[in-house]
Amino acid sequence: MPVFSYKARNARGELLKGVIEGADSGAVADQLFKTGMTPLEIVVTSKRSVDAADNWWTRLTERRVLPIDVQLFSRQMYTLLKAGVPIMRGLAGLQESTDNKTFARVLKELRDALDAGRELSAAMRRHSDVFSSFYISMVRVGEMTGRLEEVFLRLFNYLEFEREMRQRVRTALRYPGFVLATMVIAIAVINMLVIPQFTKVFTSFKAELPLMTRILIGTSNFTTQYWPVILAVAASAVIGFRMYTGTTKGRYLWDKAKLGIPIAGRIVLKATLARFARSFALSSKSGVPIVQGLTVVAMTTDNAYISSRIEQMRDGVERGESILRTAVTAGVFTPIVLQMVAVGEETGELDTLMDEIAEMYEREVDYELRTLSARIEPILIVFLAVLVLILALGVFLPVWDLGRAALHKGG
Repeated sequence: MPVFSYKARNARGELLKGVIEGADSGAVADQLFKTGMTPLEIVVTSKRSVDAADNWWTRLTERRVLPIDVQLFSRQMYTLLKAGVPIMRGLAGLQESTDNKTFARVLKELRDALDAGRELSAAMRRHSDVFSSFYISMVRVGEMTGRLEEVFLRLFNYLEFEREMRQRVRTALRYPGFVLATMVIAIAVINMLVIPQFTKVFTSFKAELPLMTRILIGTSNFTTQYWPVILAVAASAVIGFRMYTGTTKGRYLWDKAKLGIPIAGRIVLKATLARFARSFALSSKSGVPIVQGLTVVAMTTDNAYISSRIEQMRDGVERGESILRTAVTAGVFTPIVLQMVAVGEETGELDTLMDEIAEMYEREVDYELRTLSARIEPILIVFLAVLVLILALGVFLPVWDLGRAALHKGG
């Protein structure tokens, strides 16, 4: 996705500069408006860092700032602020103690910005590649309400939830991924090494071969003769797919299609809605107005289709509709969740109910992930059995035919 450098003014009239990713300048302008800034200049740039002194080799070899770095930073900031340590001294201590030089440089630039009179959220906005829009908005709310240490604790818990969710998904997909990779390698080896050896034997029969054998030989010949073309086409398809899904329309259509994938689509939907509920609960507890909270949450949702539905909910709330009505119109929530939203809206405890909704979705996702391998295994076994059957018929049918012919001659 292209990178843009921008100049903008915040609500206090301060001039801010930074870099941000976006599909085009219009999308970048929308992101800036949603975070309370008025863009003055937006230009395409190749720089992802505000430090122009860094050379290309340093940027290539330096360690990236990982989500775990930001998570630990949130916990440490909560501890320091709760203990009464001034924020400048706390940032200085964290800068000295971190073993990530890239993050240390980010912390130094945060200190410099604070020293120049900027707010912490404004300083973080200049590092949008490290701190998400949701993270920055929550810090901004903490500054406005005077509960910054509480916001950092909630952000730590939120990032911990996201880390655990990613770890569960990786763990659940490890075994099926290994099996699929092994099968692909086995098919390639059979086509390029094994079947050609049998082909020499079969052609010596000087007889018409069975259909299955001819298909196997034809597939093997095509693979051995045109494997560079096959690799080139596969690579082009992958690159083209990634470029298409990098566009706004392509990402929307792919994210919508993912929700319809058997087995996996249901997990993606529930995990995304769990993240939405957790994010919305956090913003509500931090005092963010509902419309602004839905705007920020929509920006942080990693599924463009669900994000558009959340924006649809926000537009409905802006028109004066209830959250329940907009949630029903969105068409992505289950009936039990809609009932919980209705109760939360009536009692004024929507943030608490959203936390419970998130926990419910998390439990469902955890169950789906724990049983994922058990549900995928039968599909893999059937696929493997079909593959073995095709190979067995293709290889042994000619041998059986030759054996029957020899027996008839002997009789």
